[in-house]
Amino acid sequence: MRCLLIVFLVCSCCISVKAQRVQSFDDNWLFWRGAAQGAEDTLFKDTDWRKVSLPHDWSIEDLPGTQSPFSKGALSQVSGGFTTGGTGWYRKHFNVQLTDKGKRIVIQFDGVYMNAQLWINGKKLGKHPYGYTSFWYDITPYVRYDRENILTVKVRNEGENSRWYAGSGIYRHVWMNVLEPVHVAQWGTFITTPDVNKQRATVNITTRVNNNTATAVTATLLTRVLDAKGKIVAANKGQQLIGAGKDSALQQSFIVPSPLLWDLTSPVLYTAVSYVYVDNVLKDSVTTPFGIRTITADAQNGFQLNGKTIKLKGGCVHHDNGPLGAKAYDRAEERKVELLKSSGYNAIRCSHNPPSPAFLDACDRLGMLVIDEAFDIWNDGKNPEDYHLYFEEWWQRDIESMLYRDRNHPAIVMWSTGNEIPHREKPEVAKVARMLRDHIRSIDITRFITCGVNGIAPDKDAFLSTLDIAGYNYARTQYVKDHERVPQRVMMATESFAIEAADYWMEVVDHPWVIGDFVWTAFDYIGEASIGWLGYPQQQSFYPWNLAYCGDIDVCGWKRPQSYYRDALWMPEQLSLFVKPPVPSFDTNTHKIEWSQWEWHDARDSWNWEGYEGKPLDVTAYTSYEEAELFLNGKSLGRKKAGRENKFMVVWQAPYSPGKLSVIGYNGKKKSKEVVLQTAGKTTAIKLSADRQQVHADGQDLSYVTITLTDADGNISPDAARLLQFSISGPGTIVGVGNANPMSTESCQQLQRKAWRGKCQVIVKADKQAGDIHLTVQGAGLPATTMKIIATAK
Repeated sequence: MRCLLIVFLVCSCCISVKAQRVQSFDDNWLFWRGAAQGAEDTLFKDTDWRKVSLPHDWSIEDLPGTQSPFSKGALSQVSGGFTTGGTGWYRKHFNVQLTDKGKRIVIQFDGVYMNAQLWINGKKLGKHPYGYTSFWYDITPYVRYDRENILTVKVRNEGENSRWYAGSGIYRHVWMNVLEPVHVAQWGTFITTPDVNKQRATVNITTRVNNNTATAVTATLLTRVLDAKGKIVAANKGQQLIGAGKDSALQQSFIVPSPLLWDLTSPVLYTAVSYVYVDNVLKDSVTTPFGIRTITADAQNGFQLNGKTIKLKGGCVHHDNGPLGAKAYDRAEERKVELLKSSGYNAIRCSHNPPSPAFLDACDRLGMLVIDEAFDIWNDGKNPEDYHLYFEEWWQRDIESMLYRDRNHPAIVMWSTGNEIPHREKPEVAKVARMLRDHIRSIDITRFITCGVNGIAPDKDAFLSTLDIAGYNYARTQYVKDHERVPQRVMMATESFAIEAADYWMEVVDHPWVIGDFVWTAFDYIGEASIGWLGYPQQQSFYPWNLAYCGDIDVCGWKRPQSYYRDALWMPEQLSLFVKPPVPSFDTNTHKIEWSQWEWHDARDSWNWEGYEGKPLDVTAYTSYEEAELFLNGKSLGRKKAGRENKFMVVWQAPYSPGKLSVIGYNGKKKSKEVVLQTAGKTTAIKLSADRQQVHADGQDLSYVTITLTDADGNISPDAARLLQFSISGPGTIVGVGNANPMSTESCQQLQRKAWRGKCQVIVKADKQAGDIHLTVQGAGLPATTMKIIATAK
């Protein structure tokens, strides 16, 4: 019997307790969209460049001379949601304090899409092709302490290089690290626990220390382990002689008594604080949050977290943030995880690239399991200018970036080497799979290795044998026959169709060797435009579609009908009600091919169907109750069984009559609360609600405001499409607007947006001053409505 046991203690990104060790480098950049010959030169004039703060994504900005980021002729076409990449330049003028002379100055980029080239004070630092991995440069030899420094970054998102919306530019954070010559190395802490039980956890911490001086030094490393309340629960001190210009790994072991384990419902985080001394003088200190937990997986017991079998309720997630484009604000990343968690998800597959550090930090804090994925492409490309051009030269560095940066997050339970790699049946491709697996295991053996594999068949066995957990894309019909053929193989759906959600989930419920299901997708995204409606084959005529329209949750963060259906599969006492429109919501694709199944049923939570009075409409309840009963204006239209035999759905035909359509669920004699669709009257009001009415005045924090058009009784106007205007006062700005309409080509940044199906969204970003932010929304014929958002000093 194969039984993979992994027990470890893990951490998030290292954050120094010294305020100046790590400094945000996000503010006061200058940006130019297009060519800028000679911009790397220090004498280059950039006075006409635009000032921006990071994260920044120029592809979500309006195209010059337009009020839209979308264009039918965009090179990205359907894949990129008809958005435009190109070349962009960034320059940052900055000073380094004279008191920092003798220290190491390191610039760290969390992510730049793509083909970044960098210069400091006219000296070329290097390049970084991959748009999703973090990288850094030590700029110490080139820093000027007597006058201004200029950091220049050229970014080229050119050609057909992605199968989804990637965004363009420095879309994640940038940091300046000011380090003593003797310091903890970049991502130099690795924490594991080889033994965990209720009484104690053995904690092993390896800390790599750099000595950038000209002489050997004896470094003393003091490490303290703190519990969630800040109490010291373990400590260890060690010494190491480190040669001039060398680094050395110091290993320490600790015992944590009565450890509190990190899990999905109680994601407890400890903290390790590492102090580096030379000659009794403190040189560096680094704080590392971490969590203690165990994972195992085998074909008999499935996936276990802390000894308890967990079925992975998973979803694939791309990296964009809807109206923000690819901009990875911390709050946007956190909110995404919050919304998925509240919809029953316990696992996320980061498709098909490493996510932002902020995303993983949120998963650690909130209790969400993660598959951290490296690539969508190896040597064989899927687009002419994609990562296959760089794989041979860069794969090892990019794998190392992902693992060294992320290997201590408690949320991460698997490393994925890729997705739907072409020619998986060929021995030479299986050889690459083994190469990636072996390199990952040389760095970290505490997690499972997987890969999303399509076209599952015996000819993929050599490829699949390189994986601890076999990722099956759209292959639920293979689970039983492959188990009979390879009984110790652990499987999961790394991608599945929402339209077959019940079938996929029942396979997980029924078979211990099938440990989970990751739907395509949990969150909707820009790009692969209309995959969830028009499907394949794709062509330019799909414009103006720009959203995939296949996510459980839409790009504004609102649940779509398929999300409510998943609630019924995953959670007890769930009930929702939807109506099939009498005419399709959008034009259909008469040439759609059979295997293209990323759509959901055409369903609306509306009982406004003027002109169809007396005509029968299909009404469906999604429910985990045993039975459901439909009522129209108080009259029963029948009580029917739901349950597994009916795929947790109940269907009626109801003649349209304005008023109240409602449903009640039953478990035996126990009744649910009534779920109602109410015919709305004339739109008379604008309602505002925010996910957070208090934000931090840090220049980064966000408040997501939902705007709903209602009738006089407060019912949403489900067909309202009125143009709304926005204005803001106080210490905040509007950084994104949206409405989740997959065919809207409106600006995501202008101070206006049409409602779609009665709703739209405004994203407000706090400035760095505390105070009251006032957002006002108005539309023709409606009274203006204002909301106050309070920005407080952090």
